[in-house]
Amino acid sequence: MELGKKVKHKTKKLVDSKHMLKGITLASFLESTIVPIPLEAVMVPLMQARRESLWKIALMATIGCVIGAVFGYALGYYLFDMVGQWLIDTFFSQEQFDNVKQQMQNQGFWFVMTLGIAPIPFQVAMLAAGATQYSLPLFLLATVIARSIRYFGLAAVVYYTGDKAEQLIKRYKMKAVIAITIAVLLLWWLSNLISQ
Repeated sequence: MELGKKVKHKTKKLVDSKHMLKGITLASFLESTIVPIPLEAVMVPLMQARRESLWKIALMATIGCVIGAVFGYALGYYLFDMVGQWLIDTFFSQEQFDNVKQQMQNQGFWFVMTLGIAPIPFQVAMLAAGATQYSLPLFLLATVIARSIRYFGLAAVVYYTGDKAEQLIKRYKMKAVIAITIAVLLLWWLSNLISQ
């Protein structure tokens, strides 16, 4: 069965499940830790089908991601010497990770915010934050803000556009992600300007 059909099948089962909120939390945890496939493919149809739980779905997805972020941070913090190199070799290049590590040391909060919104695997930010021992409270704050923008943004689109949400998101997703990322980068730049 091709990936698109599998996602639709799993989404249909999740829509009808009494464990729907637990399922979306687990899916969000997995997406943020080991399965770098965007959760939107499941969330938008689920939100459209279960509009009475729209905001709960966004909340549980955010919570699942934050739990995953803590797990990834801990992995980077405690186990980087053992498994970090394998993760880098498997998912990224050493150059990518070194660049991320440098950014984390210089501009961690804004870096995590940007990676939390942009369509870049968030695992990079989690590992780098843990490996560089970046402030856990600031890391979590940036994660919560970025993922809330992402998931509650989807919920708002579904709330206001209903069944047209999936089409609109497919059509404008990249433009919206670019606009939000530019806004975050602009805030990042302004904060650097003010702090100098």
